[in-house]
Amino acid sequence: MTTTSDLTGRTALVTGATAGIGRAVALQLADRGATVVAQGRDADRGAELVAAITARGGAARFVPADLAEVADVERLAAAAGEVDVLVNNAGVYRFLDTPSTSAAEFDRHVAINTRAPFLLVAALAPGMAERGHGVIVNVSSSAATTPAPVGTAYGASKAAIELLTRSWAAEFGERGVRVNAVSPGPVRTAGTTGMLGENIDLLGKVTLRGRAADPEEIAEIVGFLVDDTRSGYLNGTVVLANGGERSAMAA
Repeated sequence: MTTTSDLTGRTALVTGATAGIGRAVALQLADRGATVVAQGRDADRGAELVAAITARGGAARFVPADLAEVADVERLAAAAGEVDVLVNNAGVYRFLDTPSTSAAEFDRHVAINTRAPFLLVAALAPGMAERGHGVIVNVSSSAATTPAPVGTAYGASKAAIELLTRSWAAEFGERGVRVNAVSPGPVRTAGTTGMLGENIDLLGKVTLRGRAADPEEIAEIVGFLVDDTRSGYLNGTVVLANGGERSAMAA
């Protein structure tokens, strides 16, 4: 497969890279010439991803890590080494109401969705700043800004990552590091389909596009945000990719 060379010579760390949006992002960045460091927990899926990237003419390696564990996040950052692109995609989501959400479940959402990106940025962004260039893309969710009666812990963890996106843009932007986020609406992945079943289609139908997104559509936006030529003046921005929200009157 012929790849474009806009990311040739660059290294990209993608968390949650073995499925869904993360896998689509990893494949796209590798196709564009980046060496991909793919994080996940399943070694078999990690090996399959590396094989798929290699078969397309790209370069990748898999680093297993449990992002709920601080030591594993720190080990992942050390194993990744100097990176030019960091995509904080990994996330956990359970759509429970508040009384049904245990303290442990709340802590797990915060640990994976908020703390892990925080620790990775703390470990890797200073090196980007010293080298004078780098791009960080955080994958948020429409749950961060759209109140719902379930998924409160998930929404809170994603709202935090959107504030961190703006804070990191202010902290590192003057030293050549751009930090942005993409906020998807309903996306058809194995995870969402397994959890929500046909409800993922119902969620998609209430958008102005009338359907759930494919992972590749969100990966295209991540790819745009990574590209210094096409998005070089974007910093501290959250790109909404929710298919369009219907107004209360239209609904």
